[in-house]
Amino acid sequence: MIYWIFLACAIAAEIIGTLSMKWASLSGGMTGNIVMLVMITISYIMLSFAVKRVALGVAYALWEGIGILFITLFSVLWFDESMSMMKLMGLATLIAGIALVKSGTVKTKKSPAKAGEQKSTVAAKTKPAQSKSNVTGGNHATA
Repeated sequence: MIYWIFLACAIAAEIIGTLSMKWASLSGGMTGNIVMLVMITISYIMLSFAVKRVALGVAYALWEGIGILFITLFSVLWFDESMSMMKLMGLATLIAGIALVKSGTVKTKKSPAKAGEQKSTVAAKTKPAQSKSNVTGGNHATA
């Protein structure tokens, strides 16, 4: 569950960072650029945590897809960008694609190894064999 929260945070940070890029270009100040750099960095860090348990293809499709969807919507609302029928169809296709990628991903279950079984196998392979000279006290000259 926590990995999905990481993914949601990565998506939110990407949206904020990308919108800050546009805001910085309009305002001319450095604040937007700083916010952009910080949020994009946070986005990638959160995404790297998320893909530890969320399938990479699913995580990336959601991260980019939802990001594109919200960035487009906020661009129309906040920056007076146009929303054509072609853009709407593209967003609908994007949503369908995300749903297909998510639903087409099969969850694989890893069977946990027994705690003692794996360690004893590794120990048996790595344990050095004792030679007779090691057991009797080393290399002594015999008369």
